[in-house]
Amino acid sequence: MRRTHRFLVAAALGLLLTGCSTRIDGTPAPVTAASSGNDRDLVKQYFKDLNESGDEGTSMQRDFLRRTQHPDYTDRLCDLGDLVLHIDPAMSTFREDPGWVPPESHSAEPPRGTIYVLGVSVSVRQQGALLGEQIGSQRVVVLEGKAYGFSPCPTG
Repeated sequence: MRRTHRFLVAAALGLLLTGCSTRIDGTPAPVTAASSGNDRDLVKQYFKDLNESGDEGTSMQRDFLRRTQHPDYTDRLCDLGDLVLHIDPAMSTFREDPGWVPPESHSAEPPRGTIYVLGVSVSVRQQGALLGEQIGSQRVVVLEGKAYGFSPCPTG
């Protein structure tokens, strides 16, 4: 049991957010541009919905992550098991990152849509207990008026 708990904590603390780093690359997204302003709202809503799905439990969050996985990467879903994520975005770091390609991508081309990167604080919980927190960056892509993410994968 103790070994399993250590593994889960290591997996949670090693949670890999696609493109995670402490430096926020990209170009600041202008707030005054109509498309970027609307995209900013879509990205804010994406994180709000992600957190609300986690509040409803693991199966609801799993469904949310499946539905919002970027359409070009639906074969890259990860199962978080009984882990639940809560992600707080730092919207002041919201930037375009047009040349970004997901790690281990089969293509050298960026995903379709407008790619944004922003700083985030991630809390990982299991059955209500906090296992760990991580600060990094996360990409969200707006494609045809909808925000898409990339399912995070625990590492261990």
